[in-house]
Amino acid sequence: MLLYLFEYLSQFDSGFSVFQYLTLRGIMGALTALLISFIVGPTMIRRLSNKNIGQSVREDGPESHYEKAGTPTMGGTLILVSVAISTLLWGNLENSYVWVALLVTLTFGVIGFVDDYKKIKLGNSDGLSARSKFFWQSVFALTAALFLFNTTEVPAETQFIVPFFKDIIIDMGWAYVVLTYFVIVGTSNAVNLTDGLDGLAILPTVMVAGALAIFAYLTGHATFAEYLAIPYIPRAGEMVIFCAALVGAGLGFLWFNAYPAMVFMGDVGALALGAALGIVAVLVRQEIVLVIMGGIFVMETVSVIMQVASFKLTGKRIFRMAPIHHHFELKGWPEPRVIVRFWIITFILVLVGLSTLKLR
Repeated sequence: MLLYLFEYLSQFDSGFSVFQYLTLRGIMGALTALLISFIVGPTMIRRLSNKNIGQSVREDGPESHYEKAGTPTMGGTLILVSVAISTLLWGNLENSYVWVALLVTLTFGVIGFVDDYKKIKLGNSDGLSARSKFFWQSVFALTAALFLFNTTEVPAETQFIVPFFKDIIIDMGWAYVVLTYFVIVGTSNAVNLTDGLDGLAILPTVMVAGALAIFAYLTGHATFAEYLAIPYIPRAGEMVIFCAALVGAGLGFLWFNAYPAMVFMGDVGALALGAALGIVAVLVRQEIVLVIMGGIFVMETVSVIMQVASFKLTGKRIFRMAPIHHHFELKGWPEPRVIVRFWIITFILVLVGLSTLKLR
């Protein structure tokens, strides 16, 4: 919205033209989301606490988590509000990518909201049934995938890019819809599985979103895209604003979610943030890089799959508990140690992902 205002004001003072630059709007977007989080956060936490909207703890979970029961949850709403307001203020609302990214994030947030509400209302940790959750995730992901496929403007938007190999570019056709669906739904659930310790999921999300903002800027810039041998997608540049808003909102939430957490994000935040990372990776054509940078999310998901498969096939468990962060807790690692080490691993993986820009 502000972009239109500054374009109008630039007729009277050319200094306002500076706000048309993605870099400045991205910085302002991050700061706006961060400021909203700081202002709204304390009030939201108090209201969640007053309404007894507290976290339910798994009975089969680590004993150290029992003391967390009753901690305000659904704090992911704060992230969504901050991201939405910041994106709408600083983004170019004529760019369809902005609306796709925002709507995918918010609709997955609605799924998480319903899930959290059911957990609180029923007083257990089950929430929305897995079948219902997967159904609505599929509906929203497929809707986004079909819309994107039918509104492509350049061939690069549906091409599959293999990192480290600049000459491997695959035209996917309708397979693009399938890939988009799996990336959005898969990343959404992966982040949700990772969100089990204070701050464990949010900082990796921030780091990956920040890296995707770099990819978005370069992909949306014809000169840089040509130089780096990555696809040039004109509309992708505006994802800088959206990613910056994710970074600002995520850091603002971490202020309250850092160990020991004052509030948990709940599924309303985890499902939405995962979907947000997934849709941005699709829009900037970096699905494989997302898998690399989000290696922690992948590891958490694979640990659950391996645990379930092993128990059903052999009756034995591979890990003491899944997702794998609980395994390390039960091995005696203090919660802050697990969190920080997973953060460090994510930082390394994000650097590896960024290296694909030059190692081709």
